[in-house]
Amino acid sequence: MAKFLIRRLGHGLLVLWLISMAVFALFFVAPSNVAQTLAGRQATPETVALIQHRLGLDLPVWKQYLNFVTNALQGNLGYDYYHQVPVTTIIGQALPVTLSLALGAAVLWLLLGVTNGVISAVHPRSLADRGLTMFALFFYSFPSFLLGLLLLYFLYFKLTLAGFNWFPAGGYTAFGDGPGAWLQHLVLPWIALALLLAATYTRLTRGSMLDVLGEDYIRTARSKGIRESRVIVRHGLRSALTPVVTQFGIDLGQLVGGVVVTETVFSLPGLGQTVVTAINRQDLPVIIGIVLFASAAVVVANILVDVAYAFLDPRVRLH
Repeated sequence: MAKFLIRRLGHGLLVLWLISMAVFALFFVAPSNVAQTLAGRQATPETVALIQHRLGLDLPVWKQYLNFVTNALQGNLGYDYYHQVPVTTIIGQALPVTLSLALGAAVLWLLLGVTNGVISAVHPRSLADRGLTMFALFFYSFPSFLLGLLLLYFLYFKLTLAGFNWFPAGGYTAFGDGPGAWLQHLVLPWIALALLLAATYTRLTRGSMLDVLGEDYIRTARSKGIRESRVIVRHGLRSALTPVVTQFGIDLGQLVGGVVVTETVFSLPGLGQTVVTAINRQDLPVIIGIVLFASAAVVVANILVDVAYAFLDPRVRLH
């Protein structure tokens, strides 16, 4: 296990290094000029050159990258070009918003998706199975921004007109400032994400459960007179969860990196909305800092998924 973890961490560091180089390269092939934008349209060439020197943009690309890597290894991701705020501070301010959104939605989509998938697999080709399959296909093909707008229209706009101020239009309130307000601001984004991702987990759980329920050890368990609910949950679901855990690790890692569309629709100041703003401004330190953080989240999530295999299915061995 130790060798496996060391090898996976090494692969993860290699991935982060390649991603950092790719982001740096994309920044310098972009047509915009950050120094000119900061200086303004009426700025003189001398002013633009002074800003470039202050930001270190007049150095060769390889030297800028080397400086970034050296600082990053010391925990310093640089400073925002526009306000000179540390990138780590910007990530720290946006991360609680994205974590609140991702973890809350994850609980909902897991409960909904896995439950629906098990029901469909236990009663194949039944009315419930067909109905839940239609539910999965419908939301699987639904655009995320449209679902968010529909939720805002019916559960915010229409209810507000009727005198029910249950859900705000957007924004975010920290948990420490009021759990009730925190919950109100996140319910609609949670529902939007959960409905979209639960569709994937419904189909994934159903297919995996159908395969597992046809195995010999399931028939053996039933022949011993074990209760059907125990056979399904303890013997069937545990083995069927392996592909579900794989997908969950990937999805959660990506969500922690930033949910751009959902955060934009519901005006949540998380990592997704922050990186979009940074891209529009060509703010390289913020862009590369959030991209590296998102990549690290995906790498860590995949390592945790691989380790979880051994606990979910004894037949799986890590090599």
